[in-house]
Formats: sequence, C-alpha cells, structure tokens
Amino acid sequence: MTKLSDIPVSVEIYDALADWQVHTGEGEKVVARRVKGRFRTLKNYSMSIWLIYFLGPYLRWDDHQAVLFDIPNQQFHLFGMTLYPQDIWVLSLTLLFFAILLAAATSIAGRVFCGYFCFQTVWTDVFTFIEGKLEGNTPSKAHKFKNAQMSANKAIRKGTKHIIWLSIAVLTGITFSAWFMDAYQLWSEIVTLQAPVPVWIAMGIFTFFTYWFAGFMREQVCFWLCPYARLQGVMYDQETVLPAYDAVRGEPRGKLSRAGQTENQGSCIDCKLCVAVCPTGIDIRKGQQEGCITCGLCIDACDSIMDKIDQPRGLIRYASYKELHQGKTSVNLLKRPRVLVYSSIMMLSVVGIIYGFASFSPTFFTVTPERQPLYVQMSNGEIQNKYTLKLLNKTNETLNVRYRISGLDNANVEGIDEVISIEPGKMVPTTALVRVDPAAMSLNSLNDFKFTVEAENAENIADSYNAVFIVP
Repeated sequence: MTKLSDIPVSVEIYDALADWQVHTGEGEKVVARRVKGRFRTLKNYSMSIWLIYFLGPYLRWDDHQAVLFDIPNQQFHLFGMTLYPQDIWVLSLTLLFFAILLAAATSIAGRVFCGYFCFQTVWTDVFTFIEGKLEGNTPSKAHKFKNAQMSANKAIRKGTKHIIWLSIAVLTGITFSAWFMDAYQLWSEIVTLQAPVPVWIAMGIFTFFTYWFAGFMREQVCFWLCPYARLQGVMYDQETVLPAYDAVRGEPRGKLSRAGQTENQGSCIDCKLCVAVCPTGIDIRKGQQEGCITCGLCIDACDSIMDKIDQPRGLIRYASYKELHQGKTSVNLLKRPRVLVYSSIMMLSVVGIIYGFASFSPTFFTVTPERQPLYVQMSNGEIQNKYTLKLLNKTNETLNVRYRISGLDNANVEGIDEVISIEPGKMVPTTALVRVDPAAMSLNSLNDFKFTVEAENAENIADSYNAVFIVP
C-alpha cells in the first residue's frame, strides 16, 4: 500500500486542484500550468523549427537572398536556382508531399502537427509563457492577479505583456513580407516609411491576427476555426497511437491521504494535474476529444505525480485503441494499408521532386506555329510556315543565343540569322519564316524537323524543340 510521506507532494496536489478549479471555471480562458517532462522538452525543441521562419529571409546566396518568392517577376529563388511558373509542378509535388505527410502522421500518431509544430499552438505557447512570467505561471496565480485591484505594478506588468505581444506580432508580419522581397531592403523601406502598400497590408493583417489569436482566442481557434480539427477524426483508426488514460488501471479514482490508498482504489488520485496542464482545457480521462492536440503534456503531468507516489508511470500514455481496449499490440506500420498508401504517394512525390531538380534546365524553349493560315504558298511555288520562338532565360546572366533548324533539307529560314540577347528572367519572342521548295525535295503533308538554340556566351546551355512543317 502506497503512502504519501512528504509534505511537498500534498502541496503540489492541492496546487493542482486549485489550478484545475480556475482552469475549468465558467467564463475563464484556459491558462495551462507548465510542468517539466520529456514531452515538454520535445515540444520546446520542435517549436524551435519556427526559427527558420524568422531567420530564413536573411540567409544570403551569391549576394542575393537565398530563398525569395518574387511574385511581381513570377520567380522563386532557391539557393541560386530560379524557378518560374513553368516549373510550378515541382513546387506542387513538394506541397503534395507535405500534405500527405500530415495525413500519414495523423494516421500514425494523431494530431502531432497540432501539438508540436502548428503556428497557432507555437505562438500561443510563447504568448502564454510571457503572460505567465508577468502575471503568474499557474492558473490560480493568474486568476489572483486578474482579480487584484489595479495598481502601478499591475499596470506595468500588463502593459509590458501587451508591448511584447505586439512586438512579436509585428515581427511576424514583417518576416512574412520578407519572404517576398529582399529582407534588408524591406527593413530600410519600413524604417523610412517607403514600403509598398501590400507590405503595410500584410503587416497589419498578420499583426492583428497573431496578437488576437495567440493572445486572446488561443484554444478557441483549435475548437472553432481550424478545419484540420474537424477532419482529424476520419484519419484515425484503431491502430492510431494517441495520449490515452488507462481506465483499467486508474479506476476507481480516489483521493490520496496520509493513510495511503485503499486496496480497491485505482492509481488515479484525481489530482487533476492532467487537466491543469492541458493547453485546450480538456480532461483526457474522458477519452478522445476534439480538443486534444496530442501534445503529451498530460503524460508529463501524470508521470510526475506517479513518481511522487511511488507508482509506475504510464497511467496516461501514448497508446492505441487496440492496446487499451482489446489488449492487443499495435500492428507493424508496414502492414497498415493506410500507411502504405500514404507512403507510396510520398515516395512518388519525392521521386518527382528529385527528377525535377536533377533535370532542371537554365532555359525554357517553346515554338508556336502560325495557325491561321497553316501555310502560305509563295508566288515562286515555295511553301512557307511561320513560327514564333520563345526562350525564357532562367539564369542570372544575359544570354546571347542563336537559333537554327535541322531535319528539313534545302529549307530557307528568315528571322533567326542574328544573335539575340536575352536578359535574366526575360522571354524574348522571335519570328521564324521557314520556306521549302516542294520540287526540290519529297514532302509529306506533315514533316518533322527540329529548332535548336545555343548560347554563345555560356557553355552547356542549349535546348531544342520538335516542330512540324505543314504543306498542302
């Protein structure tokens, strides 16, 4: 029979009960208590991934911004590589990969994205951390601070909190704009109030919604605004591993007294610390709920109590429905059809992305034949076809190119005799008139030939396009 032998444990449990009363009070916003543990540590590390969002725009590559979405010029710069709308399929495959990855992760371990990576969850966690440092780091302390009479100290603390919140919100808005224009130029234009109107609009939108959602709405965004929270249920199955309460071991619940636990009492001492630490305020002991974001903080809370009362950990743990309710072990991931389907789609996406970057061309060459008329018969008997040649220069240097044709014997070509200069990111159309004397060669109604373009000032830059010459 386990006994509670040290006073600090009972104090912690009573504090947890006090926090739970505030945490679940009607009309009160959720103020989650913070506890240390492995999942809290994992959450802190995963949240640091968002440093890429804030620091990414300031990375340089060849004296240019390493990653830049240049929408006005329809270009995407990625570490010296420039993608154009013609290469959008590579970006589409990348987005498909991450979308399927999200679905696969949900099928395997629930809403781990929400618990560890979602921007709403991360920003809310940062905002509540700041609030806790200034107004109380437990729900009961925060409640006491809120109901205290206004004083200079209270005003300073509340003012400091909102100033820091707004600073983070403004920085979030500026950073978003920095992904779409040079970051250093952006700061210069903002400081001098010369930034374009879209920048001010983006800053205003991101500042408002970051400040409002992370500072005030918090878990309500997950409950009422997030579509992913509505879709998560259809992605679960009986093999999905989720934070779960082991009712067989925990029930019946009973308060822990100095006399110890009774023989028929379960491991749960109803301290409600698992509820007090939940960012969305749910009670995991009631089973899976819409508000569970699979963060595992309730596991840290319960494990800390189990350690204090000399009980084995795992009363609340990551477990599947089959494990808890049917006593079966989870099926190997490689034997789960849903995971196999998701994995196959992801692998195909990765193959496509690798192929896209491996076969990336520094130019994009197209040839469009004149449709009306398809051909013209000249006064001397020659047949003429008209073509519009377009070459997109994806490099960062001006290309001097020359066109030629092959595959049509005795053909005369006008319009592509001279070298053409094409600036970076530009597409220059060129008209080519191809004439053939039917008497000089045997021609079918459709005759294949090839346009070729080569850069005279850049090695290994050449492209070709298969065309058709039409005759009567």
